Amino acid sequence: MMTTIGLIRHGITDWNVENRWQGHSDIPLNEQGIAQAKAIARRLTGEHWDVLVASDLSRARHTAEMIGQAINLEVLIEPRLRERFCGEIEGTTASERFAKWGNDWKNLDLGFEDDEALGTRGKQVIEELAATHKGKKILIATHGGLIRTTLNKLIPSLNVKVAGIGNTSLTILHQTNDGWQCSLYNCTTHLDV
Repeated sequence: MMTTIGLIRHGITDWNVENRWQGHSDIPLNEQGIAQAKAIARRLTGEHWDVLVASDLSRARHTAEMIGQAINLEVLIEPRLRERFCGEIEGTTASERFAKWGNDWKNLDLGFEDDEALGTRGKQVIEELAATHKGKKILIATHGGLIRTTLNKLIPSLNVKVAGIGNTSLTILHQTNDGWQCSLYNCTTHLDV
């Protein structure tokens, strides 16, 4: 009895376009993000999924709601699926960070949730969902940073630093007796249509 997790990053927002760190800021999808969410929803229409869970931030929740309408699933909200908390750098661009804190800003204590804490939080939620819905197929609409750091915790051998996690990309994991395996990583072919 295999449990499957489908991780979906939310559609694009204006802050994504501007390269602003969103963190816990509740930034909505822009028009392109809505189109991306509709595209992943169309892709998933022909597949069977049992459970649909989303971060409580509107960009992920709205993405999940469009998917839920397409595949007839109610969206369960899980606040622990939020993006990392970015502290003082939330809402800033790279040039703004360098201007305010200098080139060494990453080494300052600016209230930033580190990869270890974020990955641990993501892993805990996914393992809880997998235990609660054992043998089911679970879709999770969440955020790029959470997906990347969680994958580092679940499957350390998976190279997630090659490319960023694309907006509305789909990553599929399978829980087996030997742990987690990834059968699809960062797939955005639905956006090519």
